[in-house]
Amino acid sequence: MLDVHVDSNDPTPLHEQVAGHLRRAIAEGEAGPGERMPPARDLAAVLGVNSNTVLRALRQLRDEGLLEFRRGRGVTVCREAPERSAVIARARDLVQFSLHQGYRRDELIRIIEAIR
Repeated sequence: MLDVHVDSNDPTPLHEQVAGHLRRAIAEGEAGPGERMPPARDLAAVLGVNSNTVLRALRQLRDEGLLEFRRGRGVTVCREAPERSAVIARARDLVQFSLHQGYRRDELIRIIEAIR
């Protein structure tokens, strides 16, 4: 169901990587409202991380209002994530701003790739 990968060489904490991938999956409709998430233990095994890492990511998404924890029913998606279009809109704004500042598109791409 979910295509989630973590990169131990990335300076972003593992739980943040997991939370980001899950947010994206929800935003892109891979996991819709009412759908159950895989158990944390299963996700952790697939990702090769500790169960506590996955649980921390799930709690973060619960605190954001995206997931709901229910005893006996597991973790379910409770609402739609902000749409992908919000990311696209911000990317457009960044491109327009950088062009206005005199940067070419290829220069902006290099800047973005250099950010970690």
